[in-house]
Amino acid sequence: MVKRFFSVINKEVSGLHQAAYLLAFFAISSQLLALVRDRLLASHFGAGHTLDLYYAAFRIPDFIFITVGSMVSVSVLIPFLVEKMKAGAEEGRRFIGNIFTFFFLLIIVISIIAFFFIPTINKLLFTGFSTADLSIVNNMTRILLLSPIFLGISNIFGTLTQTYKRFLIYSLSPILYNLGIILGIILLYPMFGLVGLVLGVVVGAFLHFAIQIPFIVENNFFPKPKLNFDFAEIRKVLLVSIPRTFTLGSDNISVIFLLSFASSMVAGSIAVFNLSYNMQSVLLSVIGVSYSLAAFPILVRFFADGERGKFLDQIILSAQHIIFWSLPCVILFITLRAQIVRTILGAGVFNWTQTRLTAAALAVFVISVIFQNLTLLFVRAYYATGNTKKPFIAKFINATSTVALGFGFMILYKVYPPFKDLLESLLRIKDVPGTIILALPLGWSVGEVLNSLVLWFVFEKDFKGFSKPVLKTALQVLLSSISIGVVSYFSLNLFAIIFDLDTTIGIFMQGFLSGLLGIMAGIIVLIVLKNKEIIDVHNTLKSKISKIKIFAPTQTGL
Repeated sequence: MVKRFFSVINKEVSGLHQAAYLLAFFAISSQLLALVRDRLLASHFGAGHTLDLYYAAFRIPDFIFITVGSMVSVSVLIPFLVEKMKAGAEEGRRFIGNIFTFFFLLIIVISIIAFFFIPTINKLLFTGFSTADLSIVNNMTRILLLSPIFLGISNIFGTLTQTYKRFLIYSLSPILYNLGIILGIILLYPMFGLVGLVLGVVVGAFLHFAIQIPFIVENNFFPKPKLNFDFAEIRKVLLVSIPRTFTLGSDNISVIFLLSFASSMVAGSIAVFNLSYNMQSVLLSVIGVSYSLAAFPILVRFFADGERGKFLDQIILSAQHIIFWSLPCVILFITLRAQIVRTILGAGVFNWTQTRLTAAALAVFVISVIFQNLTLLFVRAYYATGNTKKPFIAKFINATSTVALGFGFMILYKVYPPFKDLLESLLRIKDVPGTIILALPLGWSVGEVLNSLVLWFVFEKDFKGFSKPVLKTALQVLLSSISIGVVSYFSLNLFAIIFDLDTTIGIFMQGFLSGLLGIMAGIIVLIVLKNKEIIDVHNTLKSKISKIKIFAPTQTGL
């Protein structure tokens, strides 16, 4: 039974749409588990002080993972590995062993140093916490230092599973990660308190990399530690990975500063920020990450082979489908925000006031989702060409501006009442306390939109002909999305009469049926406009995921 399971997940998946949809399917599964995780957290603690402490404990481990663990991310190592494999499988094994040993020792040393400086760093970051609160956060943070170690190893293994199109293995990792966290909430928290919660996170991080071990071992690719490093090779990786690491991790760095601001606000502000951020990240993971990951190995090969036309066509195709999926979802999330939040988080001590505030923050966050998704594609497109400078500069400006805008909007909220009134009126939360937290998602979204537009402008200059077909798709999808929003909005009033909105099932059915009618209206508009993307989706789904072309692993020595 176990052998059959690993035989299935070791199969190779080919084709952009098939790989993207497979990644999207498991991304949805992972995100559903993440939503279950957040519902359990919300029902146990609400958007309150305890959850603030829990989320604060992640900041230093996250930073270590971003700055060290992500140096060996898939997008960094795949081009190197593809080049090494041209000289044979043994050269690929030597390369992985060299990189694994160096970065494993590096992250261990940095984690040990961080262990002793955690109290000082947390005191600087979370100025709104008491001494007792900081003591709790420090203990949880120290346990969480194991997570970036496991996830960093998983990144190295993920390079192999991605390179050889074992997308199923790669897709299972985040699912197991979330299962570990859920285990911590259900089983370990009752036994050990908040420490049990972070132990669950560590278990999930371990499972994240452990699922990849059988494929690595079976193909004789498990890294062999050695101390005689090839520093010239490591230097090449570092020169590429440092700007890439900052570029791909800049959003997380921005979040660290924004949460630092939130710690000085009313209790529960960090929780509201994280819960709404996690929900908007569903769209990012399911759409943007799936397409950019599926396209990346293909883009690397096209560019390496000098097929610039095919490279551009692949980017255009990916961008069109990202817009096709993102824009309608953004409109639905904004229109149905209260129904979404109440259905997902509305249990236990998570009350209606917290629902409204989290829903408002979600609406502000999702405004920028389509731009975040396109940014992921632009960044990985440049990485496929070996160009790290342009996305690095763009994301540096983005990270700086996002933090500055968040801080600026927070100050504006305090000193200029008309700004506060405008935010509360637009989002219908004038009687809700703690609305100052909305300044931070607003700063985030404005910064992300500006960054994406700058990258688009630069990419069009480098690869002329990108914008026209993409903008044509965007216009068609925009018209469709407007119809989705209008129909969904008016349907909410209709179903409010039919269903009992004091129950979770009633709220769910109101939002679900309203969204369904809106989607049907949007599909009709796309059909009338003869939209190409909906035809592509229909043809791909018609073949059924079960009939995706899958190959058994070839005897390449891996």
